[in-house]
Amino acid sequence: MDPAGSLSLAVLDVALALTLAGVAWGALAAADLFKGVVLFIALGLLMALAWVRLSAPDLALAEAGIGAGLAGALLLAALRRLSAPRGARADGDDDAA
Repeated sequence: MDPAGSLSLAVLDVALALTLAGVAWGALAAADLFKGVVLFIALGLLMALAWVRLSAPDLALAEAGIGAGLAGALLLAALRRLSAPRGARADGDDDAA
């Protein structure tokens, strides 16, 4: 590979690592829960890209499917249940608080 190509890949790798760290910090420090969940999903997709760069496509598919897809959907569903008004919940719980 030519030096310009390897330099551009090194710049891509450094940018990916810095973006991963920034998105992870943003997901942890988010005051709004929805923003935190969205950043968590973005983190999973960026991790999948990092696994592709590390020549591990099987881990990339697992990270995208489980880390971003399934876990993100479950977190969004939980967030929706938490933010629903008490009378609108369909679980039948009528606990006195």
